Amino acid sequence: MAAAGAAALALTLSACGGPGSAGAGDAPAADALENADGVTVVNFWHSMDGTNGETLNKLITDFNAANEGKIEVKGVYQGDYDTTITKYKAAVQSNSTPSMVQIYDIGTQFMIDSGAVMPTQTFIDRDEYDVSDLQPNIAGYYSINDELWSMPFNTSMPVMYYNKTLFEAAGLDPEKAPETLAEVGEAANKLSKTNGGPAEFGFNAAIYGWLLEQEIAANGALYCSPDNGRSGERVTDYSFNNDTAVEFVDWWKGLVETGVAGNTGRATADAQNAFKSGTIGITLESTGALGGMQKAAEEQGFELGVGFYPKIEQNDSGPIIGGASLWVSDEGHSDAEKEAAWQFMQYLAEPATQATWHTGTGYFPISKAALDEPEDVAWREQYPQFDVAVQQLEGTELTAATQGCSAGSMPQARKAAEDALEGALLGGDSKAELTESVEALKTEVENYNNSVQ
Repeated sequence: MAAAGAAALALTLSACGGPGSAGAGDAPAADALENADGVTVVNFWHSMDGTNGETLNKLITDFNAANEGKIEVKGVYQGDYDTTITKYKAAVQSNSTPSMVQIYDIGTQFMIDSGAVMPTQTFIDRDEYDVSDLQPNIAGYYSINDELWSMPFNTSMPVMYYNKTLFEAAGLDPEKAPETLAEVGEAANKLSKTNGGPAEFGFNAAIYGWLLEQEIAANGALYCSPDNGRSGERVTDYSFNNDTAVEFVDWWKGLVETGVAGNTGRATADAQNAFKSGTIGITLESTGALGGMQKAAEEQGFELGVGFYPKIEQNDSGPIIGGASLWVSDEGHSDAEKEAAWQFMQYLAEPATQATWHTGTGYFPISKAALDEPEDVAWREQYPQFDVAVQQLEGTELTAATQGCSAGSMPQARKAAEDALEGALLGGDSKAELTESVEALKTEVENYNNSVQ
C-alpha cells in the first residue's frame, strides 16, 4: 500500500529540493487586475457545507457585491477534506486546477511539493502586507523557514469538553476543569457508573490520530524528525512511539480496561453523539464541535463545560491548530486571476470578516483584532466557553512541537497512529503497537521523499 501511495503521489509532484523549496512564479504585477478586460472569475474549491457553507457563501456574496464588475468568486463545494485534496491532485496532473483551493492542515506539505501553487509570502513581500494581526501560532503552522505558504482560514484547536451537571452529581467541582491526564482520570473514575458514579462512562473519545498528535505537542515533544519538518529539511522518520505517546495511550487504555472509559471506535460523530446524549462525563474534541455541543447540552438539559486540552504535566507548550488554509494556484492561471484570488484572501482575513466567520461557525479567528469586534465580543459574552480556546491559543508558546509535523505522508501517518491506538485499546501493548506503526511508515516516507527529488 505504501508503494502504491507513493507512486500515485509521484504522478502529481513536480517540485524538487527541500520541503520549502517548491518552484513558483513571481508575484503578478499589482495592477494586473486593473488592466484585465471584463470580470475576472475566481473558481474557489472548498470543503465547507452545512452552517459553515452557508456562512462562507454569505462572505462570498458580500465580496462579490463590493467588487461588482471587477471580480466574481465562484465557490464550489468539493466534498470533505480528503475528497478535495484528491481532486486537486488529479487537477494538478491534468493542468486543470481551480484559481484557489481550501486544503486541510496535514495536506500542507503536499501542496508545497506539488509545485502548483504560489506562496502567499510572494504577495506579502510584494505588497509589504502587514501580517502582525495574524495569530502567530496559526500562521506558524502554515510556515516553513518563516515563509507563509498559504493563508490560514478555518482554524480549530482541541479542547476538553465536560458535563458540569454530571460533575456536580459526582461531587466534583463543576467550575474546576481537570488540567492533567491524572486529574482527568481521577474525575472519570468518580463519574463512571462502574464506581457508582452518575455517568455511563467517565471518559470517551474517538480513536482519532489527531488526538495523539495533540498530546505529543502539548507536552513539548516532536511527532516527526528532524524538527517536525520545520527547519527546512524533509521529514525522514516519525516518532509517535516516544515516551509521551506511550504514556498517553497507556493512560487511555487503562481507563477502557477498568470500564471507566467507553470505546465508540474511530468515528468522531459517534463519540460526539455519545457525549451529546448527556451520559458521558468527559471527552476530547475540536473547538469546531463547540456549537453543536452547546446546542445538544441545551436540548438534553445539562450544562456544558470546556477546559484546556489535558497534558501529562503543566508546561508552556500546547496543542496544535487544525482546520484548513487557502492556496492560490500558479501555472495555468492569469495574473489577473491570481491577483483577484489574493484580494479575496485578504478580505477573508480582515477583522470584521473573521468576526463574522467566528460567530457564524465557531472556527477560531485568524485575526487578533477580530476578537475586539463588537459582534465577536457580544457573542463570547453570550457563550463564554469559546473564550477557553482563545486563552489556550494565546497561552501556547510557538515552537517546532506546537507547529506540528509537516510531512507529505502525514495523512498516512495519522491513519497508522489510529491503527496503533485502536490496537492498544483492544488489548495490545501500547509501545509495541505504536512502534509497529512507526516502522511501517518508513517505506512510505522514503517513497514520498524519492518522488519529490
